[in-house]
Amino acid sequence: MDILEIKDLEKLAKKRVPKMFFDYVNSGSWTETTYNENVSDYSKIKLRQRVAVDMTNRKLNTKLVDQDVSMPVAIAPTGLTGMQRADGEILAAQACEEFGIPYTLSTMSVCSIEEVAKHTKKPFWFQLYVMRDKKFMERLIERADKAGCSALVLTLDLQILGQRHKDIRNGLSTPPKFTPKHIYQMVTRPKWCFEMLQTKNRSFGNIVGHVDGVSDLRSLGSWTSEQFDPKLDWNEIEWIRKKWKKKLILKGILDSEDAMIASKTGADAIIVSNHGGRQLDGAPSSIKVLPEIVDAVGRKIEIHIDGGIRSGQDVVKSLCLGAKGVYIGRAFLYGLGAMGKKGVSKSLDIIKNELDKTMAFCGRKNVEDLDKSNLYVEKPYSNY
Repeated sequence: MDILEIKDLEKLAKKRVPKMFFDYVNSGSWTETTYNENVSDYSKIKLRQRVAVDMTNRKLNTKLVDQDVSMPVAIAPTGLTGMQRADGEILAAQACEEFGIPYTLSTMSVCSIEEVAKHTKKPFWFQLYVMRDKKFMERLIERADKAGCSALVLTLDLQILGQRHKDIRNGLSTPPKFTPKHIYQMVTRPKWCFEMLQTKNRSFGNIVGHVDGVSDLRSLGSWTSEQFDPKLDWNEIEWIRKKWKKKLILKGILDSEDAMIASKTGADAIIVSNHGGRQLDGAPSSIKVLPEIVDAVGRKIEIHIDGGIRSGQDVVKSLCLGAKGVYIGRAFLYGLGAMGKKGVSKSLDIIKNELDKTMAFCGRKNVEDLDKSNLYVEKPYSNY
């Protein structure tokens, strides 16, 4: 089949990834209202088409937290990436390195920080969850620094876990239960199974072997279920800022008051995010709250966004509304599940091509020049 849009990669991934792992990616919490509105709210924003404008010599490269990037897009941190494809985090990081954009490795990754660093040449970013075990957190920060990670992405919106119905119905657990339906899902994806049998990376590499008493999947399950820290407050960020001397990005901001507080923490950027619609169902989409957050702190801190971005048009709309950069999660995961490293590169090619042409149709040659004037504002009809 011709791969022309992210939706094509999604369809292919659904055929090639076991259902429980595909659904882990392709779902939100409770009724999935926020998950769906993350996508649908982008379609409500209209672009202003301009004509007879010189479209030659277009420029997409820019900087995110002072790092040169080929386009204002980064890969969002996603857990269990290595279950979409064997060694998934390594493959995705390599694709990003070749493409010239940041890859963000999740704390809950299958491949460890050290494994990803071993198979890449340039610095990547690392995402950190705040956990009760502060010694483990401190070691994790030190490991990220030692591996050469150039930015730390601190997630603030997972103090408790949102209820994700598809995961519960699929029986997704740690350790895996391997019920007859799970075994059937896997054996009917023979290429997935074969590749998974060839790799040693089939656990949570950043945790197993790095926590006292956690040496296998069974002990990992009980440890993880107790670790997300509901006591997380802004004082915790101050502690982390002192431990981490490089770029710090705060992820999970969805309110202008929180954005104001975040701008005073010494962080370098914030990510407007609702965790891909996987936490508070009924919260607004990321793109809906972006303008008010930009109005509140636009000059105080760099603003990024994630959630619902499936095209280059979505990237353009985010930039027009004041984001400096955007993150894609599901879009690259579909590519990974569909075609491995080649699929991640394909997803980035699709986004870049759509971004480039959409920017041109809007009459802009430089991605840094996109602003609200490139959006169509509907006016009420008068005189029929």
